[in-house]
Amino acid sequence: MSKILIVEDEQSIRMALEDDLDLEGYVVDGEADGVQGLERARAGGYDLIILDIMLPGMDGFEICKQLRAAGDTTPILMLTAKSQEIDKVVGLELGADDYVTKPFSPRELLARVKALLRRGKPISPPLERASFGDVEVNFKGYTVTKGGQPVELTAREFSLLQLFVSRPDEVLRRDVILSEVWGDGWDVFPRTIDTHVAHLRKKREDDPAEPKHIPNVRGLGYKFASDGS
Repeated sequence: MSKILIVEDEQSIRMALEDDLDLEGYVVDGEADGVQGLERARAGGYDLIILDIMLPGMDGFEICKQLRAAGDTTPILMLTAKSQEIDKVVGLELGADDYVTKPFSPRELLARVKALLRRGKPISPPLERASFGDVEVNFKGYTVTKGGQPVELTAREFSLLQLFVSRPDEVLRRDVILSEVWGDGWDVFPRTIDTHVAHLRKKREDDPAEPKHIPNVRGLGYKFASDGS
């Protein structure tokens, strides 16, 4: 689950951002002061920093500059005033990854957040094989067996299985599943994702009604438990 730091001194904006991101399933911390925000950011553990420019104690430019000088590569999304076009240029030159202009819509900000989080993920070598329970998967050969017998999966089901296996014990929200398996631009209802997961369970769970490997996480999505716990 991604962890986000918001450094914004306007309480109404900070609280609204915290609420919106919390509803999306992110873990969110907030700071109103620039110095304290820098200390939080330096402590590490964040997947994204949302950083206002005008802050008490230390402005967003200086925070960004110090983080990048220290080798911190955490994605930074800067919040800029509409009338200050130069702020965008300076922020990007100092190492910010993107910016949103105030006032902004929650939908726009969430889209930028998701894009930066995807971009910031470390690239791992693709899995070639995996096994769990009596299931064997050959990702290079696109084959699946259960108890030694072949299991036929659709291309979408195979992509879904590959996503789960590559991110064990991580809660995957439906929007993440949609982006990774269907791609951006698809108008897919959450029920469609649930249906594909249900079909996958029927083909590889011993008891699809009580799934051990792909359980629901109520209110969030699904996770993959390779050991079935």
